[in-house]
Amino acid sequence: MSDKTKKKIFVIIGVIVTSIICLVPFVWMIVISFSKNPDFLGSVKVSYTFTWNNYRQIITSLDLHIIDYFKNSLIIAIVVTFFSVMIGSFAGYAISRIRFKGKTFITLGILAVSMFPQISIVGYIFELMTKLGWINTYKALIFPYIAWVMPISLWILISYFMQLPKSLDEAAMVDGANRMQTLLKVILPISAPGVFSTALLVFIASFNEFMFALMLTTDYHARTIPVGIALFQGLHGQIPWGQIMASSAIAAIPLVVMVLIFQRYIVQGLTAGALKG
Repeated sequence: MSDKTKKKIFVIIGVIVTSIICLVPFVWMIVISFSKNPDFLGSVKVSYTFTWNNYRQIITSLDLHIIDYFKNSLIIAIVVTFFSVMIGSFAGYAISRIRFKGKTFITLGILAVSMFPQISIVGYIFELMTKLGWINTYKALIFPYIAWVMPISLWILISYFMQLPKSLDEAAMVDGANRMQTLLKVILPISAPGVFSTALLVFIASFNEFMFALMLTTDYHARTIPVGIALFQGLHGQIPWGQIMASSAIAAIPLVVMVLIFQRYIVQGLTAGALKG
């Protein structure tokens, strides 16, 4: 057997194993969400009965507020993604293209700040938001989220911008464009794969964030869906796995749709640096 054949076999095995690890929990979540009497441990002694009741209950029940949680997560994630990518684009372009003192210190400082765990700062953020009167509002989550995801956004965009030749900037400026016009009309259109991959990663991080949402919200007016699902209990304290899995399936819809639509750009953006040369 040739080395090329062995490599192909190992790649196929790796893809199959990885696919199973990633897909089995998702498929099991869907199966449980459509079960009439869900058993989370999947006992073979329990007969499976298909039903839509779990989805119908979480959507129509006004007491569960799943739709409110979903709406809150979606609005907050979209706003955070927009501002994070916008600020990251400006900062990434400046750091990758313009010479100024302290550039290395700024990038390393941002990376160092991102290493602090959320639990170490959430108490101070809670005190600040309390003094501002922002507890249980979108603002209480949007501003901390932007600061939290900014290192991810900035580092991905810097690495992508640095792959682009500076001759593009020089040519645009020769034609009379300033720095802002060069960024908006030349660099960002070419950098669409990197921008899309950054936006998706930031959106996923914001949509799934738990710690800040748990501490800075109190009810359905601003609470996000990860916290809503975590605090999901039945009327008598039991854990309604069918409704929890149905809620989780609904929460996964935006992420799945975005990945399916932008997967080509995401792959290009995340592999651009590795393909150089």
